[in-house]
Amino acid sequence: MTNKMVERVTNSFESQSMMKTLGARIHKVEKGKVIIEAPILPSSLQQQGYGHAGLTFSIGDSAAGYSALTMLPEDHEVMTAEIKINLLAPADGEMLQAEGCVVKSGKRLVVVTSEIYALKDGQTKLIAIMQGTMIPFPLNP
Repeated sequence: MTNKMVERVTNSFESQSMMKTLGARIHKVEKGKVIIEAPILPSSLQQQGYGHAGLTFSIGDSAAGYSALTMLPEDHEVMTAEIKINLLAPADGEMLQAEGCVVKSGKRLVVVTSEIYALKDGQTKLIAIMQGTMIPFPLNP
């Protein structure tokens, strides 16, 4: 992975106000893989005290989208066309970690996945899986 690609992903990520609101940060960028972490803040809990599914979905979608971006030419951007989530367990912990990966990168579609883990007391637990499709598009058509 080039420093230029890491900078591209990081700059794009830092321009997302939603990620700032959630306290999310990029943990790792590799070709075809991006890991995003977010604390489970008091402002992102659901009624039983677990991390809200919206937090899980948001960082999973961003991790998947940025993993797709690592596969595209510099003059392209990416947008989610569709993505689904399977919630496997409550988001119980101090932090969530979403690992987005590219399954297949094509000219018109990029198929992606995300696995989202809850981190608690030094342990990790898979709490959700996502699969989706990203659409690449040129920045200056």
